[in-house]
Amino acid sequence: MAKVGIALSGGGARGFAHVGVLKALVENDIAIDLVSGVSAGSFVGGALAAGMTIDEIVELGEKISWRRVAGFSYSPRGLLSSASMGTFIEKNFPATRFEDLKLPFAAVACDLETGDEVVLRDAGDLAFAIRASCAIPGVFVPMIDEHGRSLIDGGAATPMPTRAVKKLGADVVIAVDVVSCGSTFWGTPSTLVGTFFQSAMHMIRSASKNHHYRADIVIEPQIAHIRPDAIAKRDELIELGEQAALEKIEAIKRAIDIAQT
Repeated sequence: MAKVGIALSGGGARGFAHVGVLKALVENDIAIDLVSGVSAGSFVGGALAAGMTIDEIVELGEKISWRRVAGFSYSPRGLLSSASMGTFIEKNFPATRFEDLKLPFAAVACDLETGDEVVLRDAGDLAFAIRASCAIPGVFVPMIDEHGRSLIDGGAATPMPTRAVKKLGADVVIAVDVVSCGSTFWGTPSTLVGTFFQSAMHMIRSASKNHHYRADIVIEPQIAHIRPDAIAKRDELIELGEQAALEKIEAIKRAIDIAQT
């Protein structure tokens, strides 16, 4: 049987669209065998790999707020600490070590010093890996691993983790990109800060698209109008993710059939 892998991009609160995609796949009998994730995608992917059902992940999403995943930091290396995110994961995920996951999973982070992609998989603390993958530079304090590396958001190296899921052994790769649709919510920036962030979004979008070639199917929810910090838009994001996935169901089934012949 062909192994189906799913790669989930970063995107902040836009990661709720990943949940809608997974919902559509499950309801159409498309089983996921392998998972990779970056940043927000590592959180959703980790929950799936830990054995949570889609309904449980949706329910978990309703508990998420910035207060529950971030707190002020006293470190000069980041405005916020992700310690509360770790506590949230440990409290709510049914498995918190890679060795105990139901599905093979890779969380992608970035080495702050070298800029190299760091893939966390197979063994170790799941909460640490997700916190590292979500450590937005300057916002969250970097995570220090056992090798002394400062790990930051994997999107700095690989916004779309198709390579990581390929290395897990995927025969068919489904990429879910929640940044490639763009960011129309900015409009035309009129300030230095707005110009900076709009430019940064363009660079991330371009970098993410550069990893699409490894995927057999790319799902791009149309969520350009929703800000990456808009947690309150979770229901709309889930719905739009589901709609985007439903449009690709037949293509996914064809790709799986081809891989199995």
